[in-house]
Amino acid sequence: MQDTAIPHRVEPAAVETKVRPGLARRQVYAVAGCYFVASFAALGLPPYLTEILPELGDGAARWAGLLYIVPTIFGAIGAPLWGRLADRFGRKRLLLRAQLGLAAAFVLAGWADSLATFTAALVIQGVLGGTFAASNGYLGAALEGHALSRALTLMQGSARAALVCAPIVVGALTPWLSPHRQYALLAVLPLAAAVMLAALPEPPRAGPAAPQAATAEVDADGTSAVETAAAEAAADGTPRRAPDSSLRALYALEFAFVFSTVISFPYLISLIKERLPGTGPMVSGVLFALPHLCYLVAAIAVHSLFRTRPRLGIAIGFGCIALGLAGHGVADSLTAFVAVRLVLGAGLTLGLVCMSVLAADCAKGRAPGGLFGSIEFFSKAGAVAAGVAAAAGNDWFGPTAPVLTGTAIALITVLATAAPRLSRTLRTRRSPRCPR
Repeated sequence: MQDTAIPHRVEPAAVETKVRPGLARRQVYAVAGCYFVASFAALGLPPYLTEILPELGDGAARWAGLLYIVPTIFGAIGAPLWGRLADRFGRKRLLLRAQLGLAAAFVLAGWADSLATFTAALVIQGVLGGTFAASNGYLGAALEGHALSRALTLMQGSARAALVCAPIVVGALTPWLSPHRQYALLAVLPLAAAVMLAALPEPPRAGPAAPQAATAEVDADGTSAVETAAAEAAADGTPRRAPDSSLRALYALEFAFVFSTVISFPYLISLIKERLPGTGPMVSGVLFALPHLCYLVAAIAVHSLFRTRPRLGIAIGFGCIALGLAGHGVADSLTAFVAVRLVLGAGLTLGLVCMSVLAADCAKGRAPGGLFGSIEFFSKAGAVAAGVAAAAGNDWFGPTAPVLTGTAIALITVLATAAPRLSRTLRTRRSPRCPR
């Protein structure tokens, strides 16, 4: 009888979901590696749009913010459709299609001789690309629970690695080959990725799951419902499906997170040049890459610390994002820029890792292609909104405006995420007291 009064915490190792037959650990790393090489140009070259566009007739690079999001707009439109097609016709086939589509788009972008042709190449990149959602759908068909959240964390690591390496490499190559022509050179990378992926198996289809489960929110007693659901799954052997409210919350957080971080990307190099005259492309590339380097260093440790309390990690992460972006508005030295980029990196790491935990929880009992296609839609919608806001803010108020806009969105999200937890904590503390 005394057992019921003692909260029982299930050890994470006892409830981890194992890899289903047909997908070995080395194959998970292969998928992440292929995404890294394929995304090198897609993630590393857009920060240099302000240098590419003058070669195509846009001397002031006024279209940089909008062109930054052109692939995102069309990727958002196509992501849910490609996801559903992957669930129907095979995740491997659609993943190969995405890699080949990227290669074709990069070749066209690298040889474009007008702004219209370059824009068309970015449209093709968006429509035929989508390698991140396709890769996640592939993994989601073979993994679940903790194994899936770690795989998604690894995938984000691949993206961050590309964002760390690509701007630096592009900056280093710029004296010999312009960023514009580097598109054509880097088209060989998605082709190589397609060759490697062709050797991987088609993942098995997921089995049916129970329709109801606890969400990945933190309960009033401080216990994560991810942990509770895992304990129930371990008890009866049935995978639990998170409710639709958790999925809607994930979509909203994904949108806000991408908006508040991506809004600083298009005009960051312009801001650095304005505040630090004479800064070379190599230093600018390193500053751009610093937050993503933080993820590579700390992501696994953060996953271990917050995998049972993802919403707490998300609230802290958005707080760091707000602080880091606000610091961009006043940074006027190289040391200050390094500091605020590292703070932003802490927020980026916490947000990405904890949202991977929430996504893995929501994936239980759902078709992975459709789920990750929908997540990608909201992610890209956030990037589109960020690009529009960045372009408008830069035109009206200069390159400081985008980072201040991102600060405001991050602060609003902190309040929205922390308020329910604070309210439950206050109710819990007041409940034992009886009115006189």
